[in-house]
Amino acid sequence: MFSTSCHYGLQGILHIAFYHEEDRNIDLKQIASEQNIPKHFLSKILQILVKKNLLISTKGPSGGFRLKREPDQISLIEIIDAIDGMDVFTKCGIGFKQCNDENPCPIHEEYKKVRNQVMLFFQDKTLAELVEDSKQGKSIINLNMA
Repeated sequence: MFSTSCHYGLQGILHIAFYHEEDRNIDLKQIASEQNIPKHFLSKILQILVKKNLLISTKGPSGGFRLKREPDQISLIEIIDAIDGMDVFTKCGIGFKQCNDENPCPIHEEYKKVRNQVMLFFQDKTLAELVEDSKQGKSIINLNMA
């Protein structure tokens, strides 16, 4: 449903949110290495999130990335919108360009319901919830992190 860029963006910002309480910048190399994401590709994606006011980027020896707002104030839909846009929640499930309410494809109505549920899920879910679940051992962010 989402692009590779969006997946990497979600993984990268979640990694940064995991260390938010430490009140420090997270190095691009660390994120790329621990998330197994190509560094140059991740850099471009994180710069998009900086431009969309979700992250702060600092240069220099202690530079890196940090969240611009508290993790409980950043929903996953904001990250998706910043990278892929909201079109992902209106596209045809089969990929027909002309599919819409007036000209539905064979799965249009059912897929529209599922797509809307997914959108609501991402609107309601915050970075803080994902980090908390991970820290409590209910889920993993990746297998390399503490």
